[in-house]
Amino acid sequence: MIWVRPLLLFLAAVAFAASPLVFPGFNGFAPDAFPVPQADPPVQPAGYAFAIWGLIYLWLIAGTGFGLLRRADDYDWMDHRDPLLISLAVGIFWLPVAQVSPIAATAMIWVMLATALVALFRAGDMDRWWQIAPIAVYTGWLTAAACVSIGLLLGGYGLLPETPAALVALALALVISVVAQYRLHRAPLYGITVIWALVGVIVANASPLNFAVAGLAAAGIFAILALRGTDTE
Repeated sequence: MIWVRPLLLFLAAVAFAASPLVFPGFNGFAPDAFPVPQADPPVQPAGYAFAIWGLIYLWLIAGTGFGLLRRADDYDWMDHRDPLLISLAVGIFWLPVAQVSPIAATAMIWVMLATALVALFRAGDMDRWWQIAPIAVYTGWLTAAACVSIGLLLGGYGLLPETPAALVALALALVISVVAQYRLHRAPLYGITVIWALVGVIVANASPLNFAVAGLAAAGIFAILALRGTDTE
């Protein structure tokens, strides 16, 4: 029985990584998926930033595989497995849902983020590059992606103009990431991944320059980096 959860988690990581192959063709929400088309929303990072998914998929498979083969019955590895399993299980079905319903996809990605954050906080101290690091990168990107989805909904459903919608979404991402990183000094890759997304936002808003969005993203980068100065480890 000790193998059940590690095995299920590994299989979920593999299925999650395979989902783009099973449900191909998604390159972000279509502009006409919203009542107010989102052709070039300022909240969305530049396209190159999404390449981080390749790293996330491979690292999650490697980390859960290591946990299955080498740490199946290790107490230090046990607490994070259930919430991470829930997050990945929801993620397996995110792509097909995102192709038909931005609202449902947004709800799902927030479930993914919430459970990933629980997993990250519960992760043990052993084998940091196998246990904590892949969860940190995954959760960091979900923090950005979940908030981007909020910005797209706010703009796409006419609740706010695009730039204010982006500012609300970025502010939400910064609150979550700063609080989480302040309490997770042992997981610096979480903040680094959020910074990766924020740099992508700056690049996307550089030409023409959207000073408000790019400026808030830059301020967020400095805030996350400043937290390293409070690290006593």
